[in-house]
Amino acid sequence: MVGRSGDSSHPPSRVQREREAGQLSPPRPRLAAAFASANSAAHLEASPLRRSHLGTHLRAAASAGRRKRRRRRLPALPPRLPGPPAATMSASAVFILDVKGKVFSEYFKELEEESIRDNFVIVYELLDELMDFGFPQTTDSKILQEYITQQGNKLETAKSRVPPTVTNAVSWRSEGIKYKKNEVFIDVIESVNLLVNANGSVLLSEIVGTIKLKVFLSGMPELRLGLNDRVLFELTGLSGSKNKSVELEDVKFHQCVRLSRFDNDRTISFIPPDGDFELMSYRLSTQVKPLIWIESVIEKFSHSRVEIMVKAKGQFKKQSVANGVEISVPVPSDADSPKFKTSVGSAKYMPEKNVVIWSIKSFPGGKEYLMRAHFGLPSVEKEEVEGRPPIGVKFEIPYFTVSGIQVRYMKIIEKSGYQALPWVRYITQSGDYQLRTS
Repeated sequence: MVGRSGDSSHPPSRVQREREAGQLSPPRPRLAAAFASANSAAHLEASPLRRSHLGTHLRAAASAGRRKRRRRRLPALPPRLPGPPAATMSASAVFILDVKGKVFSEYFKELEEESIRDNFVIVYELLDELMDFGFPQTTDSKILQEYITQQGNKLETAKSRVPPTVTNAVSWRSEGIKYKKNEVFIDVIESVNLLVNANGSVLLSEIVGTIKLKVFLSGMPELRLGLNDRVLFELTGLSGSKNKSVELEDVKFHQCVRLSRFDNDRTISFIPPDGDFELMSYRLSTQVKPLIWIESVIEKFSHSRVEIMVKAKGQFKKQSVANGVEISVPVPSDADSPKFKTSVGSAKYMPEKNVVIWSIKSFPGGKEYLMRAHFGLPSVEKEEVEGRPPIGVKFEIPYFTVSGIQVRYMKIIEKSGYQALPWVRYITQSGDYQLRTS
């Protein structure tokens, strides 16, 4: 039993006597707990070794207290509300999403992906205030705006409106189109693919045609196009020796064409798009006479020179003229020192392609022209190694179709009854046009 020093059955210790005499300062508060743990004054009157152990324990306890105070004390989580966990989480998630959407809308005006990206700093600040350890905190937008005062970038969005052409039956043409002068331009373009053997026999002959329109018509007109189609002539009884017709193959139409009507009576009826578009394409696998015939003679003199003679002849109507004719004649890869002589046009050597380009600006039908070329050869390679590329020809013949296709009529029907002018142009051009050399 430990009491006051005057009433104790034990004599006072040296420490107590010194403290009562005022020679020792009172113990510090942080060490009071350590002194109170002593059950008797005998602990303080122990031997010097025991006092040193006690000092070590006191210093360790003080250091542990300081470390404990430095740690961040996290608040205890509130107890889980009673009820099914899944239902609680689902309701909480819906509530939070709804609240966040309303708060964000107050800051950004429009809650879109773009507005969230533009205001990601404010989004982070709002999320930090709205949620704390996964639980809702401040959700009132008016209160949040008092201390999160940064102005957000408001997204200006016009009211989305579905384009009328999406809901129209005619999705390829808008309503309300107006022109002062109503016109339709029709281009019938045919490309000739030809491959001729070295002995002059035709290995491949094909015509690929397209009909392109350029439409400048007001309102919502309906167009009807008539061709000299052989099937149409047979259905209407117009077939005969006087009426020339063509048999179209692999016909492909634009989406504006009414296919059901074409299948019934071969009538091409459609409401056209505005501006340029391709109405249809077709193919004819017929034996085509070469429009520009090429004859070539290539003579090589070993380790000396090579001499080339090319003769071009127009095998189309004399009234027609081929424009922009280019004849590509292959030459050996090691040829040099070119010399040319042409009856018309000009010749140019292109060493990067190993060809001579003979250019003729205007080539009337029935005419025949000649070109001679001379090259030096440092060394002549074997024919099996280098080979003989074919001669290529490029040309364009306006107002002419090799198949004989014709636009018989173009009817334009519009409820306002305006008059429109259709214009037709025919063009025949070269496709893959090659003639092999001997």
